[in-house]
Amino acid sequence: MDACGLIVEYNPFHNGHVYHIQEAKKVSKADCMIAVMSGHFLQRGEPAIIDKFHRAKAALQNGVDIVVELPYPFAVQSSHLFATGAVNILHKIGVNSICFGSESGDISNFLTAYEEFDNHMNTYQKTLKSYLNQGLSYPKASMYAYESIGLTDGEMDLSQPNNILGFSYVQAILENELPITPLTIKRTKSNYHDEMINSSIASATSIRKHLITNQSITTEIAQAIPEETLLQLHTYKDKATIWHSWEHYFPFISYRIRTMTREELRSIEGMEEGLENRIIDAIKNATSFQDLMERVKTKRYTWTRLQRTFVHILTYTTKQKMRYMNQFTSHIPYVRLLGITETGQQYLNRHKKEIQVPIVSQLSRSVHPMLELEETITHAYLSVLPPESRIKLHAQEIMPPQRV
Repeated sequence: MDACGLIVEYNPFHNGHVYHIQEAKKVSKADCMIAVMSGHFLQRGEPAIIDKFHRAKAALQNGVDIVVELPYPFAVQSSHLFATGAVNILHKIGVNSICFGSESGDISNFLTAYEEFDNHMNTYQKTLKSYLNQGLSYPKASMYAYESIGLTDGEMDLSQPNNILGFSYVQAILENELPITPLTIKRTKSNYHDEMINSSIASATSIRKHLITNQSITTEIAQAIPEETLLQLHTYKDKATIWHSWEHYFPFISYRIRTMTREELRSIEGMEEGLENRIIDAIKNATSFQDLMERVKTKRYTWTRLQRTFVHILTYTTKQKMRYMNQFTSHIPYVRLLGITETGQQYLNRHKKEIQVPIVSQLSRSVHPMLELEETITHAYLSVLPPESRIKLHAQEIMPPQRV
């Protein structure tokens, strides 16, 4: 059986994701679709609107056969580390191809772009360093560096968010010489950062905004998500009482910052260039998470970078701890199963001798520092819930994976 890998967050799972799965099946001709999915906190430094288990179930009911977890040390990271961790996990579970959505929609553009990038690496690095020294954020400096080698116009525009992520996937495959064929499909209708729902295919950003603003599933949201996502959103909220957003965590963030010493705050992952001083000053008068972000943000500190740093404050993830975890980016110690279909089980049964790392199906039976960290992350994610909800939802961590 051939398998195609998908690198996803499903926050929440929507009709655009259904389209991605259907098109990925066509172009890959794979028998099994395997998604590696971020856990409770996401690449842009946000809490997932519902937990990983309910998001996984929606995917399993809509064409994905196996959902595995992208661990926290890879998930809440820059695009390069996010991509490298995800690609290596999919390699360990034996995928033949990886298919991603992009603004380009043509894989040859990515392969040509990587060749250009590789040939002009010195120019890219010098330009990047120059703009960083001028005080620009990494994403802005990186865009100008790509521009300096001709990769922000024409057929390959690396100023576009999905092109950037896709390029990172291709880069991870080629630099690690993995036997994986990269494939891409063109994103349709909605853009990554769109905040309005204008059709049956809308961005996850717009869907989340509507959910949080309205605290209910409106007609606009219902037209943009499959029935199973509708069910999982309702099911999760019935159990948890909320759909998660950063504002729920503001009291916890405030407490953390106010009770940590300056030295302790400085030790947190992402805390560089005196950022801890801005945060300590800002928290004194901040009245909400949005207010805190606006007080701290500068042209050097992007919204995404700050959100990731606040996740690390919330979870008390230090630079030392993250350095230790990053050794596993290329040396994946296990693959954690979140859910599986009958087709997925057939795939694992046929390929179990070829999969060289443990497939972790029950957390209670597994011990690894990265799994212990995931336990901490779960406690942080569920900390905003009422005690009964917290206990009930935490129990999922030690249960066998969902079977659909």
